[in-house]
Amino acid sequence: MTISYNWLCDYLPVKPTPQELSTILTRIGLEVESLEQFEAVKGSFAGLVIGEVLTAEKHPNADKLRLTTVNIGAAEPLHIVCGAPNVAVGQKVVVAPIGATIYPVSGEPLTMKKAKIRGEESQGMICAEDEIGLGTSHDGIMVLDPSLVPGTPVSEVFKPAQDWIYEIGLTPNRMDAMSHIGVAKDVCAFLNNLEHTHKYQVQLPQFNGLVPAGTELPVSITIENTDGCPRYAGVSISGVTVGPSPEWLKTKLEAIGVRSINNIVDITNFVLHETGQPLHAFDYAALKGNAVVVKTLPQDTIFVTLDEKERKLDATDLMICNGAGEGMCIAGVFGGAHSGVTDATQNIFLESAFFNPGMIRTTSFRHGLRTDAATRFEKGVDISNVVFALERAANLIAELAGGKIASKVMDVYPAVKKKTEVETTFAYVRKLSGSNYSNDKIKNILVSLGFQILHETAEAIRLAVPFSKPDISLPADLVEEVMRIDGLDNIEIPSKVSISPALSAQPDPEKVKEKIADYLAGNGYNEIFTNSITNSKYYTDEVLATAVKMMNSLTVELDIMRPSMLESGLECIGYNLNRKNENLLFFEFGKTYVANNGKYFENNHLCLYITGQKTAETWMHKGSAVDFYFLKGYVINVLAQLGYRNLQWVETEGTGLTPSWEIKVKNQVVVTLGGVSSQKLKQFDIKQPVWFADFNWDKMLGLLQKSDNFYKEIPRFPAVRRDLALVLDKQVKFAAVEAAAKAVKSALLQEINLFDVFESEKLGANKKSYAVSFTFLDPQKTLTDKEIDSVMEKLVKNFQTQLQADIRK
Repeated sequence: MTISYNWLCDYLPVKPTPQELSTILTRIGLEVESLEQFEAVKGSFAGLVIGEVLTAEKHPNADKLRLTTVNIGAAEPLHIVCGAPNVAVGQKVVVAPIGATIYPVSGEPLTMKKAKIRGEESQGMICAEDEIGLGTSHDGIMVLDPSLVPGTPVSEVFKPAQDWIYEIGLTPNRMDAMSHIGVAKDVCAFLNNLEHTHKYQVQLPQFNGLVPAGTELPVSITIENTDGCPRYAGVSISGVTVGPSPEWLKTKLEAIGVRSINNIVDITNFVLHETGQPLHAFDYAALKGNAVVVKTLPQDTIFVTLDEKERKLDATDLMICNGAGEGMCIAGVFGGAHSGVTDATQNIFLESAFFNPGMIRTTSFRHGLRTDAATRFEKGVDISNVVFALERAANLIAELAGGKIASKVMDVYPAVKKKTEVETTFAYVRKLSGSNYSNDKIKNILVSLGFQILHETAEAIRLAVPFSKPDISLPADLVEEVMRIDGLDNIEIPSKVSISPALSAQPDPEKVKEKIADYLAGNGYNEIFTNSITNSKYYTDEVLATAVKMMNSLTVELDIMRPSMLESGLECIGYNLNRKNENLLFFEFGKTYVANNGKYFENNHLCLYITGQKTAETWMHKGSAVDFYFLKGYVINVLAQLGYRNLQWVETEGTGLTPSWEIKVKNQVVVTLGGVSSQKLKQFDIKQPVWFADFNWDKMLGLLQKSDNFYKEIPRFPAVRRDLALVLDKQVKFAAVEAAAKAVKSALLQEINLFDVFESEKLGANKKSYAVSFTFLDPQKTLTDKEIDSVMEKLVKNFQTQLQADIRK
């Protein structure tokens, strides 16, 4: 939210300095993110003075230059070389003496220095209007009022507007502070609290009520959809002259970054930023039947908006229509191309209304129209302010555009809204705030903010909430109002803190997550956080059938809750690859979402994404790319960190990964891993392999034992290794070898490791050789050959019978 210091001070009974006001705003919860000076004319003519030309003679070395002497009120006149054709003795002119800086309309600022021009000394510059940023003319120097006194600062003559502009970081609930008057109310409440008084009140703009000069432009107003529009007001104005706005109005708008368009539009923008109430002006000629109807139109009705785009309306989009049922404006969001004010407009109909916040937000996002009006209506404007803002704008139009009020003010308000009532106790305010506020202080702050006391006792108070604060509905909201107006920095920090011991669940999910995150970060992984809302185009119809769709999507690209983690991670990888960051190790804790028979579920995941090189290229060796086994190693290590042993590996299909494997613990799938398919990579324009592992974090936590300490004594007796070379069919996986070995169920067998794979026609058709090592250990004694041979015989027998393996000698 952008606030002008000068504009805000128009409504304050006192005028703090810009810095004091900045401190006040931050203390009351309107955090000032920046404070910058605004100048209507760059430099504000600093250092420039009025001069009087005493002499003007031809330059001896240049036909188009003149040698002048200029009186600027100093002891001696300045000698200035001037190239303007209109310079003459006796003129009052703008002079930039040595040391002054000018800011031309185009080009860089220029600081005056003593110079020699064609051999003659020049002690400054006589300026044209474009050279000082005052206009665009460069026909000659500016010739001013002859009554001006030499030496007078130019800033005192032209009085360029200066201001201080605040950027306030508003939280989304603070609709009441989205206007200058709204901010002024908070400042006055702060000052009242500071001095324990009620004397500081907002100085609202004063004007007489609207007195129609005639009734020649009547309009009938009908609200067909009262849920969408509880209140609608309007007035007709005749004989307006559409043209430029006066300088004061242009300056106020330009100071807060609003471009001046014409006097009618500028007035509606001015009142919007003054009161927080959006307005809309229609060309009266567009009101066929002299009628306004607030209603919805049939599904897919074509409507051309002010930006000349055709838009298909939804059956729930609220519209402002004329008597012929034709749409003139998307209510509260955007005007139409054929009903707005143009340079030829002579009569207007001015609208002020309250629209249903939910409907406005839905329509605004649906059509991608995020206007100033929509952002206010969607938060809930002050319904009691509708007519005041209308009359304020109508008076300004009559004053600045020469219009006459040509109808009575029409205010259609079928069901007058009641104020929200909230009750709280003084003890609750003190308890929740942590500050010992007196009853009088609490009441003083709330009354200063516009709350009305309906009933009070020594212990409790019941209040009516002003319509300008639609976010207030709970006692806790009242506590927040009291705390921020008194100043959050006034709450004392206690010297003692009393807490009760609490036992966390075992295993503690956050500690488990932190342990794994520390392990991965320590091994070179970077943690990423991607958006849970994603694009439906990434998924098949089968996946979308159970996806959670957004009813009110932010954009067309963000329309569903992600059904899988892979796609959002690939977006991140693609972003990095496009910026030449090609070796990536990412991990992410996140959620996926699914809908099933009207119920919604969310699942927690840990995902690993790897791509690029695992070792960099050096003079000693070539770089090597990451692969499935690189990913597999980290997956096994993560599981080992959590104490998982006896993993079951199952090759799968239909996961979108190539190859695709599942890891099971106690017959439950806890990890899916593999290579991302080329089709999926093509969706994200990724041209290098990506490997992906998806841990079902909920299942992993459910299977995790209560203690994550896995310690055992280092064996005192030596381990024994035996090797076997097994000749197998090519389709036999090493997992089958492991399964056959574990089927022996020997307590002595500690480890099985594949250390070589050999393929050759000498082994036979469609054959391969696995070289496998077996490690044996008895923690209680040294093993004998006889004990080891006994186990090896059982292993060989299993390999031969279960896998039809031949043992290479």
